[in-house]
Amino acid sequence: MNRCGIFDSGVGGLSVAREILKSKLFDEIIYFGDTARVPYGNKNESTIIRYSLECLEFLKNFNIDFLVVACNSASSVAIEELRKEVSFPVVGVIEAGIKAIENENKNSNILLIGTKRTISSNKYQNALISLGFKNIISIATPLLVPLVEEGIVEGKIVDDIFEMYFRNLDKEKIDIIILGCTHYPFLEKSFKKHFPNAKLIHSGQAIVKLLKKEYNLKPKQISKIEIYASDNVEEVRKIAKKWLK
Repeated sequence: MNRCGIFDSGVGGLSVAREILKSKLFDEIIYFGDTARVPYGNKNESTIIRYSLECLEFLKNFNIDFLVVACNSASSVAIEELRKEVSFPVVGVIEAGIKAIENENKNSNILLIGTKRTISSNKYQNALISLGFKNIISIATPLLVPLVEEGIVEGKIVDDIFEMYFRNLDKEKIDIIILGCTHYPFLEKSFKKHFPNAKLIHSGQAIVKLLKKEYNLKPKQISKIEIYASDNVEEVRKIAKKWLK
């Protein structure tokens, strides 16, 4: 049996788990949401690394043989520390997101959004510049995380927060939006409403492409998932039941 562990600071990583589950690349997925300490994006680097290592220790109890870090904040600072602890592959969403965009037009107007930690790390920006992209706007949008954690993904509150963050942008001229937080794909309808011409780069879809290409993984007949959390696990399972359909 090949078993994939996935962790995130909360329920946002379910957007990644959903795509991996649909792909049937693993017999079993073990998902862990660190809901007792969400969000990671406003924590300092050493704290995020410590939390990430603790998530790994939990997942190792299930004899996983692959780890997906479904948290952009953790992916921005903790990947190398995680890889030192295990002999199996560790893949982060930033790596996957960059690979998903590398063949796009280098003159595209790109909007990168994420938590404060993800944006300040400059991991996305540096990688994009190295690939030849020239027009990059980076905005930290931390209020979108608690919205998703509360299940608020459409409506006036979301529209007001979008207006606050993006009021100075010419939305019709944005070609690509990198959803630099795994919570954000659950706001897909709102992004399409406010940015009608933009292509959305989704971490879950990007991870699946990377797994197939870089690790030559093939679909299985059956794939199942188990959900765990550091707090309110039954609520997380309830959300997962709804979002993983």
